[in-house]
Amino acid sequence: MALSLPGERSVTAATPNSPLRALFAWVAKVNADRARRTALQRLLELDSDRLNDLGLSHTDIHDAMMVRGGRTATMVLNTARAKRSLR
Repeated sequence: MALSLPGERSVTAATPNSPLRALFAWVAKVNADRARRTALQRLLELDSDRLNDLGLSHTDIHDAMMVRGGRTATMVLNTARAKRSLR
């Protein structure tokens, strides 16, 4: 048996309890995913010199578009920028 603190919400309490709420949550997620893809595609349109000024490369952006395993595109891009800043 797990012990929960009074201020913690259970997983069940965090999930939408009505089909309408679930639908709105799904639509919000789809819109956020679309906005992320659009932003990454716009970054791909930049030339190499401009991306270099940002501390990124086209490869970094492609890697960010293919994230899996709990990582986010922001994590991938921030890691790439941090590695490039150490050079």
